[in-house]
Amino acid sequence: MVATEAKTEERRRPAGLRADLRAAIPDATAALVITGLIFWFLFDRVLAGSSPTLEVMPYLDPHAYWMYWLCQAFGWSALLWAWLTTMLGLIRSSDRPGWLRISPVRVERWHRTTSLTTIALMFAHAFLFFLELVRTNDNELGALGRVLSAFVEGFVPGGYPSGTGRVAILLGLLALYLAIPLGLVYYLRNRTGARLWRALHRFVIVVYVLSVWHTLLYGTNVWFEGWPRTTLWLLQIPVAVLLVLRLIAPARRGERLGGDRSPLAIARKIISLLAVVATIAVIIAVAVSGRDGGRIRDEAMGAEPVVLPWMVWVGFAVFCVAIAVAVAVVRRAERRRPERAARRSRG
Repeated sequence: MVATEAKTEERRRPAGLRADLRAAIPDATAALVITGLIFWFLFDRVLAGSSPTLEVMPYLDPHAYWMYWLCQAFGWSALLWAWLTTMLGLIRSSDRPGWLRISPVRVERWHRTTSLTTIALMFAHAFLFFLELVRTNDNELGALGRVLSAFVEGFVPGGYPSGTGRVAILLGLLALYLAIPLGLVYYLRNRTGARLWRALHRFVIVVYVLSVWHTLLYGTNVWFEGWPRTTLWLLQIPVAVLLVLRLIAPARRGERLGGDRSPLAIARKIISLLAVVATIAVIIAVAVSGRDGGRIRDEAMGAEPVVLPWMVWVGFAVFCVAIAVAVAVVRRAERRRPERAARRSRG
């Protein structure tokens, strides 16, 4: 009886943005504590001279550039929370296993609050980088010139002019700007319709992929090496496994392999499964080989990365086309629904 009442109470709790922001306060507090610990870890490594970053940028004194290191700490905590919210989202959208005693409503609420925290951490990471650029830009530009230059380099995709950052910062900004609409579209579901918001929200996995890629392009040869980089790659395996389970046994029955027997639906699901399995194989291969698209530490710092900005923009264009197709398919299905209902009533 008590359990039933508790479940009923969970269903009655509001799921609006304001309510979720209040519910995210403990989660955000924990994220700030973790960020502080990461900042201490990074700061201590620089003081001890054991940070690989000093080999590339020996001038990054931790006291003079504390804002930069705080920016990096927020970036790592943002990636950690992105991993957490992605795992929760995949668990919620998959068929619930018998051993999982946590209700789907609670998992979904955790997913929403961690998503909000992730977006906030991502913005804090970008904003601190912008402030550091304002502080360190050439004084000859003047105050307004330093701010405008820092804004272009820190917030305009493709605006960062040099080095690995041409690709890494581009990927990070695309992740930030996609996370906001794809993550918050849930709170507009009453206007967009449930089918459209679900179709759009499925693309949010790309935000996580971009976030990991953004981190690794810098993390391979500058911020971390050895076990931290390998651990980061291996943490992607449970995400890929859950994605396979999500495709094989989704929570919604209509999305399961046997739910829609049309050739197009079956082909789409098979291709998705093969793509995820191939991704798992790539993750393992990259974790073992260390070749993830960034520059290798022993290579010259002036060498071009394997991935170039124009490649990212081409991939982003394909991604936008995929979103447009998904929206068109949903809208077409919604227009046909009244016609099918009318035919059934006539029959």
